[in-house]
Amino acid sequence: MAAARWADLHLHTRWSDGTLDLAGVVERARARGLSAIAVTDHDTIGPELHAPVAVHGGIEVVCGVEVKAEVAGERGEILGYFLTPGHPALEELFRWMAAERRKRMEAMVARCQEVLGTEIELAEVAEAAAGSVGRPHLAAYLVRKGLAQSFEDAFSRLLARGAPCYVPLPRPPSRTVIGAIRASGGVAALAHPCFLSIPNWEEVLAGLAQEGLAAVEVVYPYELSRQPRPTDPREIARLVEKLGLVPTGGSDDHGPGSVKDALGAARVPYAVVEELRALAGSVT
Repeated sequence: MAAARWADLHLHTRWSDGTLDLAGVVERARARGLSAIAVTDHDTIGPELHAPVAVHGGIEVVCGVEVKAEVAGERGEILGYFLTPGHPALEELFRWMAAERRKRMEAMVARCQEVLGTEIELAEVAEAAAGSVGRPHLAAYLVRKGLAQSFEDAFSRLLARGAPCYVPLPRPPSRTVIGAIRASGGVAALAHPCFLSIPNWEEVLAGLAQEGLAAVEVVYPYELSRQPRPTDPREIARLVEKLGLVPTGGSDDHGPGSVKDALGAARVPYAVVEELRALAGSVT
């Protein structure tokens, strides 16, 4: 009998807010016995990814993305799998998101300067971001300059939602994000749905499916997060099966030294990769 094969379909690299490059992520995935991974950086595809799927260091690497989106009035995120890097629809979306991220970071830096009473170099914050700039880059800067004791301290005291320096990031509607993913030949999945406060999940998932969503992240290490979880994962799993959507899963790992060091903590059978690949081949 062949050994079971597993995949982690939600990982970040240094091209957004992860701490490792692709080679480092692949090495960790191999050490954890995974056969496939998906690199899903925020609002960007790193230059190390050249095709919808490729083998790196003996690990099958799916080209993905995680894009912030408005989902039924909530601040959600959409994952894309088997994407074509450089596709015009994605590039247009990424340009818009990059501009909004820059504006948001400018506002957060201004707030931090006011709260902390010291000058903060925006260029140095952004310089640390190989791709899209986000709160972890500002947190790292604050720790480096002795303005916060740790990532956790920077977020809880200054950068988390509701903290004095937090500024929300504008999000495109789910239909726009799903459309760009599908236009690039990819498959769209809803990320960590149990973080969203949605009372009518069946109606919302059915609506997202009409927009082109094909999968939902059912397996996720919610127990490792401090975020509230208003929805029961078992209910999401039931609805995903009822509606005929693909149940995906991943750890949302951001690498060693991050606030989400969890590679392999959530994984799905390799058959899920094959399901997504088949769907990607049918999307034009």
